[in-house]
Amino acid sequence: MTKKEIVKKISEDIGLTQLKTKDIVQRTLDAIIATLVEEGRIELRNFGVFEVKRRAPRKARNPRTGDKVYVPSKNVVTFKPGKEMEELVRKMNPENLPLLEDESDADLETNGPV
Repeated sequence: MTKKEIVKKISEDIGLTQLKTKDIVQRTLDAIIATLVEEGRIELRNFGVFEVKRRAPRKARNPRTGDKVYVPSKNVVTFKPGKEMEELVRKMNPENLPLLEDESDADLETNGPV
C-alpha cells in the first residue's frame, strides 16, 4: 500500500477531501521524522516504537571482487511493533506472504533450516 492509497482510504472513511487528508498524513509523517531527529525515539501507543540506534563499524566483503572493505558506523531507524499489531500480524494467513530471503532454503519436510 502506498501513501496515496492510505490518503484515499482515510478521506473516504472520514469524509475529508483527499487534499486535506494528504496534508494531515504528511504532517503526521513529518512530525514522526522530526521527533526521531530531535529525540531519537517516538512511541505510538498500540502501534509501536521507532528508535534511532547506532550501527557499529564493521569489516565486510565486496561480493563482486572479494576485496575486504571497511563499513563505517551509521545511524539506523529501528521499529518494534506494539502488542496489538504483533498479535494481529501473527494471526494472518502465512500462505499470502512472501518468504524472507534467508528463509528461502528451509527444509519443507522438517519445517526448519537446512
